[in-house]
Amino acid sequence: MITVKHLRKSYNETPVLHDVNAEINPGEVISIIGPSGTGKSTFLRCLNLLERPDAGEILVDGVNILDPRTDVPKLRMKMGMVFQQFNLFPHLTVLENIMLAPCSLRKEPQLRARERALELLKAVGLVDKANALPEELSGGQQQRVAIARTLAMKPEIVLFDEPTSALDPTMVNEVLTVIRNLAKTGITMMIVTHEMRFARDVSSRVFYMDEGVIYEAGSPQEIFEDPKRPRTRAFIRRMDMLCFELDRSDFDLYHFRSEVDEFAVRQMLEQKKRNAIQLVLEELIVNLLFSRVVKAQLEVGISGETGETEIRAVWTGNPENPLEAEDDAGSMARMILKKRCSREEFVRENEGSILTLKLFGGKQ
Repeated sequence: MITVKHLRKSYNETPVLHDVNAEINPGEVISIIGPSGTGKSTFLRCLNLLERPDAGEILVDGVNILDPRTDVPKLRMKMGMVFQQFNLFPHLTVLENIMLAPCSLRKEPQLRARERALELLKAVGLVDKANALPEELSGGQQQRVAIARTLAMKPEIVLFDEPTSALDPTMVNEVLTVIRNLAKTGITMMIVTHEMRFARDVSSRVFYMDEGVIYEAGSPQEIFEDPKRPRTRAFIRRMDMLCFELDRSDFDLYHFRSEVDEFAVRQMLEQKKRNAIQLVLEELIVNLLFSRVVKAQLEVGISGETGETEIRAVWTGNPENPLEAEDDAGSMARMILKKRCSREEFVRENEGSILTLKLFGGKQ
């Protein structure tokens, strides 16, 4: 349905979207997550040309919508959008707000538009508010009306730009429930959201955006349970993360330990746990990794909420799992790691080796 190729967008020479590429298929529900300021809303607004991209292609049903000859109003009838703010006309009733676009743009007869509007209000649980003015509704009710108004145009795809961000927490669930029900109808949707549980439950795919690109994409299970890339893991698990390029030829253990300890202190980790992390890292790097490879990448992530710590080492060359080796020199290190770690995992991927260790996460 939609193909995005090498999309770029800047504001005042500040890049916001760098090189966005994506495929959105009919019937998919795609949640877009990521830190604030990484281009999520701009990406959505570019899709229906509320923002004009600087470069790239957006193909909708095979037609490049960035072509100057594109009929933009016709495009927007295919692609509805629900905003953070509700943008209802304050002088019109709920029913009139929903009927306005079908009558003026689609030239639908008043009676047909009214019937459709009442059906949609029933679907969002607000048929009894048909004759109310927007000011008489709560924020959650106004957003549900905004969703009904968008659906009244019978779009093929609906874009949601953080539809609950302007709501009081007590009203968020009523809007999310409407979107959940809408997802079951098979309509194509893209949703920028900070509601992680909702994104996990409702999506067929999840895009994690960071620094103006789709940094990682996958199924909800892949993104929320087994993210492959460090920033995705840090965001999903609410971890701060340190990354190191280890080189046996110039490795300074004392400087390394100092950096790790300072990082752990910032996460308010108690001394006992900081000591355990230092011990595991030293045994892993000095007695296991550097006895096998010259260089490796190391990530240390610590959850500020739970203290759970993840250590991930990546290297090329020696394909052996150092925790399963039988050399005597590393036997003590292996015993220490197996005792201290709550989980160990070793995988081979694209000719590289990945060893993941977790501490303080269950078995202690």
